[in-house]
Amino acid sequence: MMLARNAESLYWIGRYVERADDMARILDVAIHQLLEDATVDVDRQARLVIQVLGLDTPSTDDLIDVWALTERVAYDKDAIGSIVDLIRSARENARGAREVTSSEMWECLNTTYNGLNDAERRARRLGPHEFLSYVKNRAAMFAGLADATLSHDDGYRYLLLGRSVERVDMTIRMLLSRAGDRVTSPSWVSVLVSAGAHDTFLRTYRGRLDAENIVEFMLVDRLFPRSVFHALRVAEHNLTELEKRPSRVGTQAEALLLLGRARSSLEFIEPGNLLEDLQDRLLDLQDTCRAVNEAVTGQYFHVSPYVSWADARVSDSEDHMIEESEL
Repeated sequence: MMLARNAESLYWIGRYVERADDMARILDVAIHQLLEDATVDVDRQARLVIQVLGLDTPSTDDLIDVWALTERVAYDKDAIGSIVDLIRSARENARGAREVTSSEMWECLNTTYNGLNDAERRARRLGPHEFLSYVKNRAAMFAGLADATLSHDDGYRYLLLGRSVERVDMTIRMLLSRAGDRVTSPSWVSVLVSAGAHDTFLRTYRGRLDAENIVEFMLVDRLFPRSVFHALRVAEHNLTELEKRPSRVGTQAEALLLLGRARSSLEFIEPGNLLEDLQDRLLDLQDTCRAVNEAVTGQYFHVSPYVSWADARVSDSEDHMIEESEL
């Protein structure tokens, strides 16, 4: 069986890379909107982005502009949860689990981390899009290398499990950022753009851009890989494979039960009712993500004797992320 520390490293690599990718997507769209619309309250919108991402909000005494927002979310090497910090954490976990990752995966993360300074210098000269595009492209490369060079065994399943749980959480955050907007608000389109779903949505709904269709697509679509339902189903499938219980009856693992309930709650909901109590539904799903993470950690990673990670750091409760480094 795979060592608990290796399983934990792969799980968190999946989460860290996915979060860095999603944060880059959200920030890229947010910056574009802030620079394009001269009437928007930049400080208010920047604080909303920081809140959606689950980061510590700066003091109200300090006004946040586009550059301060980018600094906090993307470049800050000392801030827990910044994009740079997430890529560094993924790299450190990969360094400690070299025996269960491919050389190409390690080289991708290592090269990505070492290239962050150059990407930041280009971004400060040409605009944040340069840095954010670099992160998105490298995350896509890592996902492709993991799929192509890693055996699709338990290690790969832990990686996909972590990525899927994180994807559910980040998609929910995208939807929560718009949950209070009017149904006719054009800002709903930013959810599609942030998730890379705009073109696919237009082909699916033949250009009918309204809040009901957007929420339906991002929440319950069975084919789009970044929808909440699809990510829950992927997480549930991989956790089922990891369970490998020989009997056909009996209790299921807590994490598997939580994922099944969340998936079922979306699978049988009436599409026309998605906007009703949307915020409460999204918050419940976000609580489920946190509970799944705690259940997976307790069942698969915290073995006896307890493995203590050096320099472990915990972010705020909204972020639901646990920082690990090498033993």
